[in-house]
Amino acid sequence: MGGVISVYQEPIPNIDGIVTYFNKTPRDIVCPHFWELRWAFGCPYDCDYCYLRGTGWGNKDPRYRPIDRVLRAIQKAFDHKYFVENPCIFNSGELSDSLMNPSRMEQIAEKFEEQGKHKLLLLTKSNNVMFLVEKPRKQTVVSFSLNAPEVWKRWEHRTPSPEKRIEAARMVSEAGYEVRVRVDPIFPIEDWQRHYQDLLYVLLSEIPKGKDPERITLGTPRGLQKTIAYSKNQSWTKYFEEYSKWGKKLSSSQRKEIYLFFCDKLGELGFDKSRISLCKETDLMWKELGMDRTRCRCNCIW
Repeated sequence: MGGVISVYQEPIPNIDGIVTYFNKTPRDIVCPHFWELRWAFGCPYDCDYCYLRGTGWGNKDPRYRPIDRVLRAIQKAFDHKYFVENPCIFNSGELSDSLMNPSRMEQIAEKFEEQGKHKLLLLTKSNNVMFLVEKPRKQTVVSFSLNAPEVWKRWEHRTPSPEKRIEAARMVSEAGYEVRVRVDPIFPIEDWQRHYQDLLYVLLSEIPKGKDPERITLGTPRGLQKTIAYSKNQSWTKYFEEYSKWGKKLSSSQRKEIYLFFCDKLGELGFDKSRISLCKETDLMWKELGMDRTRCRCNCIW
């Protein structure tokens, strides 16, 4: 599921450049391939570390494809032999914030309600969730990107506070949506353990038991060359010590310490560790943590 080819042998479909397959990850980086829904590009928020700065060569102002073209492409995907045979989840937040234009996304979500095989994945730092709360939908999954309040203050400009995003997560969870969470990128700022412990406590105490996140994906900063080049405030880059095929990284020992800390704290708070995954981490790190990459259940896949 989620875009993994089994018996289907024809070339992977590309539907009008709108429904496309993400398979660019280097071999030593664990990132299961997934389906993108390229309904728009850019983001109104101003996070200093955002990879869209590099992807857009310095221009990340929101740009939209005509909604009628997007809806036609989605229908063509639903009718395509590959998707008829393979239930998939379509990630609408790889090249944009999924909720940066709620009126457009509402139309897309309604399109997914016309069938029962595929899911729409929303990935967001927004709290623009009223259209979701007012009309619950079965085919939409909502994933919130969170960070510690201190990190938000330093580098996540123009975004709603982590507390407001957690409140939005509670609202959509109570409305019946599957909710996922990404804590990414995790920065080892001063006293980082306390900051992130507080974030996890608020997250898991605010969302009622039984409606807690279906999965939590963890990630540490990834400094792609173009991202850094187009970042106006590069203070977030001071933590890098290693290079990988997916950009600069924290040291292996620092990343391992962070992931072990999160796994321990989430376990103490009653969160099932089998529902924790890592974003764009090395195969070696998965092995060092004793995590099975073949059972990866990260944010962007089914």
